[in-house]
Parts: sequence; structure tokens; C-alpha cells
Amino acid sequence: MNEEREAHMNKTVLITGASRGIGEAFARVYAEKQHNLVLVARSENDLNALKEDLSSQYGVEVVVLAHDLTKENEVRQIYEEIEQQNLFIDVLINNAGYGDYGEFVSADWPKLQGMILLNISATTHLCHLFLPSMIARGQGQILNVASTAAFQPGPMMAVYFATKAYVLSLGEALSAETEGTGVKVSVLCPGPTQSNFIQNANMDQMALSSDATTDKLPTALDVAEYGYKALNKGEVVAVHGAFNKILTFMPRLTPRGVIRQGVKQFMSSKEN
Repeated sequence: MNEEREAHMNKTVLITGASRGIGEAFARVYAEKQHNLVLVARSENDLNALKEDLSSQYGVEVVVLAHDLTKENEVRQIYEEIEQQNLFIDVLINNAGYGDYGEFVSADWPKLQGMILLNISATTHLCHLFLPSMIARGQGQILNVASTAAFQPGPMMAVYFATKAYVLSLGEALSAETEGTGVKVSVLCPGPTQSNFIQNANMDQMALSSDATTDKLPTALDVAEYGYKALNKGEVVAVHGAFNKILTFMPRLTPRGVIRQGVKQFMSSKEN
């Protein structure tokens, strides 16, 4: 079976963080390709509204699972509910995640802990739950959404940058481990995007943040379409945008001290 045919066969796609932003965009991309969906997020109302929209527009089957992925028992419940419905996940999109802008020393610990649980633990757990059945069937795809933040330390968003470095490293390692199994693992690394992420992470406090700047950013749909194509091409690390590709390459050539100070200056707040 060639890659082009496999990419267009009807599949069941599990997407986390599917209620808005890049996750919602992924749902629209896969629905348009006539793939069935399992949508995961905390807001059941938002998920049901998206389900109604996609089902009526594209005629695909959509299952809604409202769960909080910062709670380990609820991650396991997702897997069990899918098993109970006799569904086989062909594509896993680990998109859910959040960040928080500000100095580490004054950050709210529960928020940092939730970030680690969501960005790292939930992503890892879902891969561990669904990867074995994919390997057993000899086919499957996993796309973990990291960030251009994964390629360097991030003063003022220290934990977020660190969690995305983990996601990148995990994805690359799993890609190597699954070679020859029929399973593809890719990592999508978008830069700043037009979504609710910037507001939710309080990044409007950054000195370089402005409405004029954010209006020029790629849309969530741009990023999702790029991620879809990269996954089906078998790209292991997919950095969205030519400028972002240059930025993620620079840390390989630049002393780490220079990178740290450069990111610190870029991430400085309006108050400084």
C-alpha cells in the first residue's frame, strides 16, 4: 500500500485539546478527509458543538470524550472508553498543552504542575497506551505537538520550554524505536500561531507582543494542514514556517550562553 493511498483511507483519529485552536483545526482537516474522530478536551459543550458542525458538514462519525488530561486516571479512562466502544485508533494527535508567561520564582505552582502533567505526562501516557495496538496491527500514526520552544531554554517561560523539549525528544526516540513496524511517529513544532494560546499563557505581557504582530501570525488551520502533510510524508521533526526553521537551526551553531541571553531579551516583559 503506498503512502498516498494510506493517507486517504478512512481512519479513526484521536485528537486531544480538540475544542479550539490547533486541535480544532486538526479536527476540521481530518473531517474534510472523511476520517472519523474521537475528540478530547475538558469542555463537553464546545466538543458537542464541534461534533454537530463536523458531522453535518462532512458526514463523519464523531465521538466526544470530555476529560481533564491533567488527571492520570482520566487519561486511562479515555483508553478504556475507546476500548468499550470497540474503536481502533489509527492516528493519535497529542495536541493538548498550555504555557504560562512569567518568572519561575513567582509562578503559581499548581499551574506549573498542571502544565507538566498535561504537556508531558498525558502525552507520554497516551503514547504508551495506544502504541502497542498500532504496532500489533502493523500500522498507525502518532503526531505529538511540540513547539519551536523545544529547541532552546526559555527564560520567562522556563517550564513550558522544558516540557516541549521533552515532547520533541520523546517523539524522535519513539520514531527510531518504531522503525520497520509500520507505525510513524512525528513531532510538529509550530511557532507563535493565531490561537487562544497567547492570551491563555499571558504572553500579551511581553514587550514584543501586539495586535499588529499577532495578526501576521499563521492561523491554526495553516499549522494543522502542515502537520497533516508532514505526518503522512513521514517527517520526524516538522517545523512550520521558513523563518521558524532558521530559528530552530541557530542553537546548533550558537553558544548556549548567547542563546539564553537572546531568548531572555526577546521574552522580556513590558515592565522591564
